[in-house]
Amino acid sequence: MGWFYGFKLYLIINDQGGIISVKVTTANVDNKRPVSERVNKL
Repeated sequence: MGWFYGFKLYLIINDQGGIISVKVTTANVDNKRPVSERVNKL
């Protein structure tokens, strides 16, 4: 297995398509952490 470099983009949008929250992380971050951080701030 080789190396992989990348990023993840997390968006929270409302029902009209407006962006409420944005978070960019490295690819090796667990998906639960940034999502729960963003939801708790709403």
